[in-house]
Amino acid sequence: MKKHRLERVAEVVREVAAETILFNLRDPRVKMVTVTRAEVSGDLQHAKIFVSVMGSEREAQLTLHGLRSAAGFVQKKLADRLSTRYVPAVSFVLDKGVKNALEVARLLREARAADAGANASADGSTAQDEEE
Repeated sequence: MKKHRLERVAEVVREVAAETILFNLRDPRVKMVTVTRAEVSGDLQHAKIFVSVMGSEREAQLTLHGLRSAAGFVQKKLADRLSTRYVPAVSFVLDKGVKNALEVARLLREARAADAGANASADGSTAQDEEE
């Protein structure tokens, strides 16, 4: 199948999943969820929806469990929107990319702060040496 068609279908899957999770799901386990991307198989039979969950690891697992139980509902909403022969079977996957990016940003901030502190103390000792 053509790559651009798969990308268009994946974008529709992402849109429908995000809209359904945000406005239609009433499961109390599903909260603070962001749909980051979707991947569709070449035969349009399977779709992986990648989600990011803010909170602890336990909350993320609980939310993922709630999403997996609501997969049929999301698939039904997807069937209403798509006009293909088959509706992709939906599965949810926890996307750790956002949390990893936040962790890398935190480490970079700490490294800059440590580097700035080391430079400030080195500049201070050089100024003292020049005064003597």
